[in-house]
Amino acid sequence: MFIIEEELKKLPKKPGVYLMKDKDDKIIYVGKAINLKNRVSSYFRKTDKTNRILKMVSLIEHFEYIVVDNEAEALILECNLIKKNRPKFNVLLKDDKTYPYIKVDVKSEYPNVAITRRIVNDGSKYFGPYANPGAAKEMLDFIKQKYKIRQCRNFKYNDRPCLNYHIKRCLAPCQGYVSREEYMEQINEIIDLLEGKTDKILKDLKNQMKTASEKQEYEKAAYIRDRMVAIDRASSMQKVSNISENNIDVIGLAKSEFQICIEVFFVRGSKMIGREHYFFTDLNDMEESEVIAGFIKQFYMDNLNIPNKIMIKEVLENEEVLEKWLSTIAGHKVEIHSTKRGQKLKFVEMAENNAKVTLENKEKQKNNILLELKEVLKMDKMPRKIETYDISNISGNFMVAAMCVLKDGEIKKNLSRRFRIKTVLTQDDPRCMEEVITRRLAHSVEEPNNEQLEKSTDNKADTDDKVYKGVAKNQAFGELPDAIFADGGITQIRAIRRAIDKYNVPVKIFGMVKNDKHQTRALIDEDRNEIKISPELMLLITRFQDTVHDTAISYYRKLHEKSLSHSELDDIKGIGEAKKKALIKTFGSVEKIKQASIEELCKVKGINKELAEKIKKEL
Repeated sequence: MFIIEEELKKLPKKPGVYLMKDKDDKIIYVGKAINLKNRVSSYFRKTDKTNRILKMVSLIEHFEYIVVDNEAEALILECNLIKKNRPKFNVLLKDDKTYPYIKVDVKSEYPNVAITRRIVNDGSKYFGPYANPGAAKEMLDFIKQKYKIRQCRNFKYNDRPCLNYHIKRCLAPCQGYVSREEYMEQINEIIDLLEGKTDKILKDLKNQMKTASEKQEYEKAAYIRDRMVAIDRASSMQKVSNISENNIDVIGLAKSEFQICIEVFFVRGSKMIGREHYFFTDLNDMEESEVIAGFIKQFYMDNLNIPNKIMIKEVLENEEVLEKWLSTIAGHKVEIHSTKRGQKLKFVEMAENNAKVTLENKEKQKNNILLELKEVLKMDKMPRKIETYDISNISGNFMVAAMCVLKDGEIKKNLSRRFRIKTVLTQDDPRCMEEVITRRLAHSVEEPNNEQLEKSTDNKADTDDKVYKGVAKNQAFGELPDAIFADGGITQIRAIRRAIDKYNVPVKIFGMVKNDKHQTRALIDEDRNEIKISPELMLLITRFQDTVHDTAISYYRKLHEKSLSHSELDDIKGIGEAKKKALIKTFGSVEKIKQASIEELCKVKGINKELAEKIKKEL
């Protein structure tokens, strides 16, 4: 038995990482400490704590810790464990975007330039990230138009040059029409352009144009002149005033009552090449410096294009350790610079102001959606929670349903639930819908009993309304919805109404109907009246309907695929995946296992006489 007070006494006064776990042995928080004893004990002292920490501590059943040699090792281990386990009380980057980069494969005999989202250590040069994919494509198009480099992916020598040569878009290195030295002059100029060294390029081009004019090579001079104009225009569009550093990221943070927004400006070669924003909930009672530190760990952990400097406003705890860690990953010195005055502070404040505007726009959009829903659905209060359901099966096989939630104007995928149909044995979608809604309402309406609910055998493939061990039914599904949107027309609406009438709860019902092309066409009420809504709300409802449909289909496919790999051995208690594989590997098939003797079965690793006799009996 784990007694927290006793285990706290055993903690060493050494650096390390600690893992807080709940009653289901799930990691809910990962932290690092210079002194494990002091840090972990602080959570359980009677001192003032934020609501978030109080909530976390109330869920801690036990903890584990890993001792390391120094704080730097603790930081690396902490980041790895957060990435692997994604604990709910850590700062988590939910955005898994991979940004486009422009790649120059300088190791090739005749390099080409392309867009990639995958950075590998192959000796190529990568430029980015471009938060806006359109900006990366625009830059690549500019390079292809202004430089006569090869555009074929798989460079090889052919019998004749391709079309790009004939339209003067390539120098045809595949035919030996250009030397590598001459070709590399273009590549080096492109690299300078991508690094922001446009002053150097323009100076060189000016000299080349002058030389060409003196030699009366007017066509060449005009070509160089046009390139200079284009480069100068591209450069001026990206210029960031008053920032001299060539390679920096600027991070700004803004808070509202419910959310935090972090805005990142990407500056390369003194030019803004893009920006991105991220939203976080349930972190409002954390210190801003703690949120920024957690964000930096998440954001740069797998980023091979880390800038030389990261500009922020707040001074971070253990800033030097973070800098050393980032420098190790990047392969060059990385500085975290907290600005307090001057032009650099203004630039960080610009990022903060953009984060604030982004946050305000998002919340304004949500409020507008909620106000429109309240008006068009003719509800007395804001419809803060709306649920939708979809049935999926083929010819009545593996009948399943999915539930998705629209909360405060946003689709919350983490609140989705999945059901196996239990009482309907033939293909009958309305009866399936009635069963699912009845089961769902029961979770919130009926009094939860005291017995522990069994944990699903597969957390991600729910077989019993996504209810887990130690979680009461009403907690698993939350409060009743204000409205239910049926994925279909009046037939589905009536099926939901029958379920709702069993509990006499005040939940309104509407249908999301589709046209002949299976596209969301309209929202209808229980009297089949079409409800006029704005294009923005229609787009959201379309996404809502598509999300629940995809959730139901993916669950059906998972169960169907699982059934295809099912064998009679899966039904024998004591035969797991490893023993099943060993038996199949030894005998080749279930039929041959049936024919094997007890003695032959016992020769298989993990199979004793008792289990062998059970296999013979069951098969």
